[in-house]
Amino acid sequence: MNIINGGVCAAKGFTASGVHCGVRKNRTKKDLALIFSEVPASAAAVYTTNLVKGAPLTVTKQHIADGQAQAVICNSGNANTCNANGIEVAELTCEALAKELGIDAKDVVIASTGVIGQPLDPAPIVGGIPRLVEALSKDGCEDAAEGIMTTDTVRKEIAISFTLGGKLCHIGGIAKGSGMIHPNMATMLVFITTDAAISAPMLAKALSSDVANTFNMISVDGDTSTNDMVTVLANGMAENPEITEEGEDFDTFMQALNTVTVHLCRLIAGDGEGATKLLECRVTGADTVDTAKTVAKSVICSSLLKAAMFGADANWGRVLCAIGYSGAKVDVDRVDVAFRSRMGTVTVCRGGSGVPFSEEKAKEILLESEIEILISIGDGPCVSTAWGCDLTYDYVKINGDYRT
Repeated sequence: MNIINGGVCAAKGFTASGVHCGVRKNRTKKDLALIFSEVPASAAAVYTTNLVKGAPLTVTKQHIADGQAQAVICNSGNANTCNANGIEVAELTCEALAKELGIDAKDVVIASTGVIGQPLDPAPIVGGIPRLVEALSKDGCEDAAEGIMTTDTVRKEIAISFTLGGKLCHIGGIAKGSGMIHPNMATMLVFITTDAAISAPMLAKALSSDVANTFNMISVDGDTSTNDMVTVLANGMAENPEITEEGEDFDTFMQALNTVTVHLCRLIAGDGEGATKLLECRVTGADTVDTAKTVAKSVICSSLLKAAMFGADANWGRVLCAIGYSGAKVDVDRVDVAFRSRMGTVTVCRGGSGVPFSEEKAKEILLESEIEILISIGDGPCVSTAWGCDLTYDYVKINGDYRT
């Protein structure tokens, strides 16, 4: 599998665009994005577990109930959540886009991100759709990636090529996510496209299986958004034999999908609001996958641990504390902890107790922008990885006046 350029436009038959339509006050910020497949595609999605859900999620779920979609439209700056006419606005947007593209409105996936509970005037979006469609191109991924950003500081995109049934296939994705990120279900907004031929049921199976070990293993701030959604469109234009059951081709597709999602997970976690460091917690030696995942998520969610990482303080006691309240059945006397970065590795705990280590070396390791927290909890066969970021002063500054 090779990393390539193009993002969501890398796959055959997909184009994308992004424009400023007026949802956001800042005219230099794109606030409307479009991804389009020239042919109908198999579609699958997973959604936030928050009981309060944005209207676009409700509409999208209805639209792809038949396992098919052809376009994705997303606005930033307003979440279209907790609005009395939210469904109406979302449907109106889909209808306007469908008319401009010449497709069925039921084949449109819709998403929104931004402030919750603020009325969304559909006029700027509807008015911007003709320009959005006109701007569609194979080079439009960067514009689309910018169009879905809110407090993100960098675009998040990736694409790879791989082979199925002797045919060259492509899969790519874009994401937005910086704050209000926490398991469970997927984190913030992710749109993935592929030209691989795979049936809608198998696409849904692949996505739900992958999300459990990728997007559900990120936490930036402990808040689960109302608008989180991950969507995959597969248009089959690579002309590989369609994947309709498990087997070697399905496994290869899963590997390709996972390569894309893990890359996006790291980008999302590393771009957490105010973050200066990407944290990756890897747990080994667990008796069950659930135990490994519970421990990894508990550590990566610890505000005290995140604050310590911001200060480059090897306060390993906070790791043990998070393991202890995780609810996982762990023999604390068998826990080992180490911190690692490109500057080296320092072991700080063995068998649940501290060991001598150089504070100077530890600080040198923890001053890096990417830090691994390595935890062994026994000699079991199961492992898990979770991603997060440090907790900084800027997180509070960003969220103190996010709405106003």
